Amino acid sequence: MSNRKENKDKVKESPVTYEVYAEMPDDGNRYEILDGELEMMSPGPSTVHQGVSGKLYLLMQSCAEDYVIFMAPLDIILTRTNVLQPDLVMIHRDRLNIVTLRGIEGAPDLVVEVLSPSSRKRDKVRKAAIYARHGVPEYWIIDAWARTLERYVLSGEQYVIADLFEEGDKVVSDKLPCVSFTVGELLQDPVVRKLLT
Repeated sequence: MSNRKENKDKVKESPVTYEVYAEMPDDGNRYEILDGELEMMSPGPSTVHQGVSGKLYLLMQSCAEDYVIFMAPLDIILTRTNVLQPDLVMIHRDRLNIVTLRGIEGAPDLVVEVLSPSSRKRDKVRKAAIYARHGVPEYWIIDAWARTLERYVLSGEQYVIADLFEEGDKVVSDKLPCVSFTVGELLQDPVVRKLLT
């Protein structure tokens, strides 16, 4: 109870910074800072979300020679007031200087969010705008229920949709030539298949 009160007192500071966030006691919840506002993430990810995230991590190993690949939870510190935890990130090995003990301090080459019903609007609107504004060149949104992967690329300070891949489509990226799998492969986890039918 006292931890929650302390957290509430700390988050009254505006804007919330990485330093305030890093000093918060662990209350068992996960948080992100979006434009200086502390937002509690939804309860633990669903089994579908975790199955898709895990399968994506395995499929992305085709890129491991040139990129380091991280899964959530991991802080992506874009600024002191924008600290996000996407489901998967990739950073080219030439840019490992942004990998620190605190997390990733700068824009990854790829950020991926796997949608949950409670995160749909935040991932597709608010977080997309923040990733774009801070120069993340490519952003993927995976919707397991719709069986789609939306591939966005940066144009100025906003994203444009470059591709909408459906279940039978091969996912490719001109920016990431190492990527080569189908949306169907991404959804092949037996638990995911069972729960999506």
